[in-house]
Amino acid sequence: MLKASTSPTSDVFSQIPERFNFARDVVDAWGRDRGRIALYFEDEAGHTARYAFWDFSIWSNRFANLLSGLGLRRGEPVLVILPRLPQWHAVVLAGLKLGAIVIPCTASLRPKDVAYRAQHSGARAVITTAEGVGVVDAVREQCPGLAIFVSVGGGGELPTGWIDGDAAAASASENFEVADTRSDEAALCYYTSGTTKDPKAVLHSHAYTWCHRLTGREWLDVRADGLHWTTADTGWAKAAYGVLFGPWSQGAPILMVNARFDPARQLKLIERYAVTTFCAPPTEYRMLVKQDMNSFDLSSLRHCTGAGEPLNPEVMRIWHERTGRWIHDGYGQTESIILLANLPGMEIRPGSMGLPLPGHDVVVLDDDGQEAAPGEVGEVAVRGRPPSLLLEYWKSPGETAEVFRDGIYFTGDRAQRDEDGYFWFVGRADDVILSAGYRIGPFEVESALLEHPAVLESGVVGAPDAERGELVTAFIVLCPGLEASDALADELRAHVKTITAPYKYPRRIEFVTELPKTISGKIRRTELRARLRGEG
Repeated sequence: MLKASTSPTSDVFSQIPERFNFARDVVDAWGRDRGRIALYFEDEAGHTARYAFWDFSIWSNRFANLLSGLGLRRGEPVLVILPRLPQWHAVVLAGLKLGAIVIPCTASLRPKDVAYRAQHSGARAVITTAEGVGVVDAVREQCPGLAIFVSVGGGGELPTGWIDGDAAAASASENFEVADTRSDEAALCYYTSGTTKDPKAVLHSHAYTWCHRLTGREWLDVRADGLHWTTADTGWAKAAYGVLFGPWSQGAPILMVNARFDPARQLKLIERYAVTTFCAPPTEYRMLVKQDMNSFDLSSLRHCTGAGEPLNPEVMRIWHERTGRWIHDGYGQTESIILLANLPGMEIRPGSMGLPLPGHDVVVLDDDGQEAAPGEVGEVAVRGRPPSLLLEYWKSPGETAEVFRDGIYFTGDRAQRDEDGYFWFVGRADDVILSAGYRIGPFEVESALLEHPAVLESGVVGAPDAERGELVTAFIVLCPGLEASDALADELRAHVKTITAPYKYPRRIEFVTELPKTISGKIRRTELRARLRGEG
């Protein structure tokens, strides 16, 4: 079995040129072959389309000319608030060609979220759909820096001050002189979910977009003769590795589906499009394995990956039983590309985050800053400052200094390594439960609960307790058709005791109809803790 290199002296990043622009050096380059397919698209109504790299090369030139003509300049921020539409690719690429700072945002943002991002970034332009126009206009007066308002995707007559981007771009020149951007120049900014306070602005360089070829080649394992589908929302960093920079670095076509999540439909789409490589968040995998998977032909699948949160071992085992493919879990952050992964050819250990991606010196450090012994819980950290990490928390030097200390990047996540170097997630530093002297990671308890057939989802936190410090508390969503009862709660406690160390079982169980989540799909454990304090 292969093992990933953990060498800090790897020369993988020495290949990054001094000047790099993904739109020019990758997409335009692939576009010289006019027949090379880049994207298959399908929407909620079943309408389909197909685009070549050449289409995006020309389309992004037209949008770049449009934005330039409206006054957007190199280094200026532009908010891109679009759902899964092909225009998203064209607009993001156009921003990169201009040398602007592209800020992808999820289309589910509310007015206050838009106002915060516009005010904090000093954005000069916003590009959204007809549905997003009203959201932006609701806070337009609070964002005096915004001067350019563009709508794409149709939707009827626009309010005063808005431009129909599709029509305007169609009449713009298809030739554009791409900004000769430096690799270390700012290119993208992602705002974090903001589960505990205002979102952080994660600023990335053009070199970061180059580094995603590692994601596409080493982890997603995309190939030009296959079809890749990452189901991520375009507003999140997951889209960077899955629907743009990762697969397109390798010249691989992708599938984009702009529709609500429906597990049966998703399996049918894998079958119909003969998807070869697939990436989805754990929440979706958990729903997919509840389907009658044997009624779908999933034989096209060659490689599957998961990211966003750790994937429960039971889900991995069921997926493998039904498809013959393991889900190769990976660990990364908005602040980075994938840092740890179960790469092709590695021994898969269900529940593990795997080994470091080539070129990354990832370690677990104890409270004294020393490398933790196998089995000892500590903080995941990256030695050095590879270009795959953020440039900074934009306009926040204090927060940047908190994570970059003594030549080390501290992730804020807790984990442990086994004797063979595999990493195992424990939880965010703030999520670890301290009960009767034990440190308990919520993920392990959640995974144990998920192995019980009655449990659809669970969120585990610590409840304040005078005697034990904290009580392990589980909020549980049951599978459809099942009813909560004290007997079932006792059964679940006993079940967890058989899966994990007995002291980790949830002494308190609350049945709920749904779990609070961020708009990126992560469990808001801070909100669960607030409920226990009577604050929500």
